[in-house]
Amino acid sequence: MNNNDILRRIRYTFDFSDYKMIEIFGHADVLVSRPQVSNWLKKEDDPAYQELNDKELATFLNGLINDRRGKKEGEQAIPEDFLDNNMIFRKLRIALNLKDDDIMDILKLVDLRIGKHELSAFFRNPSQSQYRSCQDQFLRNFLHGMQLKYRGDVK
Repeated sequence: MNNNDILRRIRYTFDFSDYKMIEIFGHADVLVSRPQVSNWLKKEDDPAYQELNDKELATFLNGLINDRRGKKEGEQAIPEDFLDNNMIFRKLRIALNLKDDDIMDILKLVDLRIGKHELSAFFRNPSQSQYRSCQDQFLRNFLHGMQLKYRGDVK
């Protein structure tokens, strides 16, 4: 999945305005402009489209954590230069304060069943033998399940 698509899905899920998006970046101590946010949210075929890099998405996710859970005291999290799906999944889990059962319930909304051991493998250290890489399709399903849960689009 590309970073712009992830940002669009999160924005849609929580119905964030451009100004709320700017505020979330601000929670991570980064100033962005409304045109910048607007260009990140455009589709790839739009001439004004700008690609969102990993560091910018990491900044947004760190800001989302601060927005939802409150800013921690002291030094703030430094946005990663490189993000993979496991890191994105982990940051969303932290921001939404999700437990294993909560994640499993979200995945059930999109007819995806997963055990706790399989789920915990996504959050392990990559050097551990039980580590499992989070594939695009899994992250896409999780984001869709979040949309169903948080937008109230459950059928």
